Amino acid sequence: MVSFMSLWLPILASAVAVFFVSFVTHMVLKYHQSDYPKLANEDAVMNALRPLNIPPGDYMMPCGAGPQTMKDPVWLEKFKKGPVVVMTVMPAGEMTMGKNLIQWFIYCVIVSAIAGYVAGSALAPGQPFGAVMRFAGCGAFLAYAVGLWPDSIWYKRKWSTTFKSTFDGLLYALATGAVFAVLWPKG
Repeated sequence: MVSFMSLWLPILASAVAVFFVSFVTHMVLKYHQSDYPKLANEDAVMNALRPLNIPPGDYMMPCGAGPQTMKDPVWLEKFKKGPVVVMTVMPAGEMTMGKNLIQWFIYCVIVSAIAGYVAGSALAPGQPFGAVMRFAGCGAFLAYAVGLWPDSIWYKRKWSTTFKSTFDGLLYALATGAVFAVLWPKG
């Protein structure tokens, strides 16, 4: 077992590595550009929604009051007629990425800390590169990738978007595992 405090350097270094890999996957490779296509009638939809002043949040329509709603003929008719929508309304205003990037980095540190905890609980100091990479990388993969799958299962997010994000998660996990393996305490 490795003490958690002795893993502060690989935790921070792997978070920085993932932050950089995510920059490459989103800003350089740009394969996520097709994740959210533009509505053909975007202006009409925005103009129709704007006067409603919908507060920021997550919404579903039609929305019921629990499982019994799925038997209600009125709700069933609304669902059949459509549109069936799951949406997130974000605050209007200036588009700034600073807060999002800070939150993303904090998330990367938390995932790295969890990956470090898992690896440190299973492995002693001086373990081989492959063993450390396997434990730290697996923990990171679970956090970065597998948690996204329910959005496609339950909320009909495009599987292609989920697969691309899962690929990102694999890259993040490989970066996390490699950094931990290189910086693993020698014993």
